Amino acid sequence: MGMLILSRKNGEAIQIGDDIEIVVKSISGDQVKIGINAPRNVEIHRKEIYLDIQAENTAATADIKDLLKKLTATKKNNRK
Repeated sequence: MGMLILSRKNGEAIQIGDDIEIVVKSISGDQVKIGINAPRNVEIHRKEIYLDIQAENTAATADIKDLLKKLTATKKNNRK
């Protein structure tokens, strides 16, 4: 996957597909504020929050797999 680098000025936008628009709302020093117009079904998160969610989902999946293994082992032991 490559990265597209674009320059935008305050008030200018970037269009992603038909449904997502990213607008530069303000620039102050090293901080850029952006607005994102997207359908409600599109989840939008800051990267660090997205990574936390992914880590929690991975941990939850591992917990469920462990629970299923224990249940399967218990069923096998009860059949004996």
